[in-house]
Amino acid sequence: MNYCRYLILGLMAIVISGCGQTVTESLKQPLVKKSTAGADKTIVILPFADYSQGDNIADAFHRSLYINAGLTDELVSNSFRLPVQEDVFRYLVDQNIINVVAYEKKSNNFLEDEIQNGEWSTAMKAELQRYDEMSRKAQSNKPVLSNPGTHGLTRQEIVKIGRHFHADYILRGRIIQYADRKDPSWAPWKKGVLTFITGSGGRIAFGNASSDTYDEWGHMIAGAAVGGLIGSGVHWPFDPGRSDRTIFGVAGGRDANTLTWGAVGGAMGKIGQKSGDTPQAVVQLRIWIQDAYTGDVVWTNRVDVKVSPETFFADYQYDALFEAATEKAVSTLIDNFTQTL
Repeated sequence: MNYCRYLILGLMAIVISGCGQTVTESLKQPLVKKSTAGADKTIVILPFADYSQGDNIADAFHRSLYINAGLTDELVSNSFRLPVQEDVFRYLVDQNIINVVAYEKKSNNFLEDEIQNGEWSTAMKAELQRYDEMSRKAQSNKPVLSNPGTHGLTRQEIVKIGRHFHADYILRGRIIQYADRKDPSWAPWKKGVLTFITGSGGRIAFGNASSDTYDEWGHMIAGAAVGGLIGSGVHWPFDPGRSDRTIFGVAGGRDANTLTWGAVGGAMGKIGQKSGDTPQAVVQLRIWIQDAYTGDVVWTNRVDVKVSPETFFADYQYDALFEAATEKAVSTLIDNFTQTL
């Protein structure tokens, strides 16, 4: 009875302790500045020209927000002064330098609702997804200067912006790529053990498949081969010493084990072909820094960042991956800029 009492008390303690909240916080501005490179200098961040067409990841306005937030954190950490970004955006709109319409999210609400909530088969949903992507691409086929962000500016316009905000530098940039893809790594701690065994075996034997069907066959054949090898050396479910065991007309416990384990391996290979995909976020940016008094370019550089989960236990959410990729891209570029000062 005492054991039952302790067990009940322990369960009650676990239930009561689980009634709180888990809080995660991340303060982006450290108390100690990274450097004093930007002391007594003001820099204006202009919205980046967006050529990524990454509408399936985030709309143009949110891509710009992510990048501007990272730039603000890095520049302030290096002692630069910045005007409020909303004030800059409003000024650019009033001066007809940027097009607000370009930041509107391009979507097909009807197709999106049918894909997410419609009672369609998997094949039909895939076809609707294809039409949705075709619609997005058709909407993105527009003149370059209609894309979101700040495009061509004259020296006079640069000087005018700098004078209005009492700035020393004007920061401009280009979003070259903002896309998702599959991580090409075959590391088992990323793909999963089952997918690694069947997938790598199929890839070694057959190379890259031209379709999902052939890729699935490769996984199944590789899984069956591994299963058959294992089955030929085990004593379950049939005793290898007995010859009266038959399976599909094949006599002998060892052969029966080989066929059984081969079938199980083939089934595991089919399951493995549908799993093991590791997402990867790709962010590619270029930044120009111009002198606000003359309009001359004083620095420029480009960065390409790819971020994927370290293991299959890590966070697979795309917002976390793109946040990490954007922060890394921005910090790398700003660190390089401040070193040149």
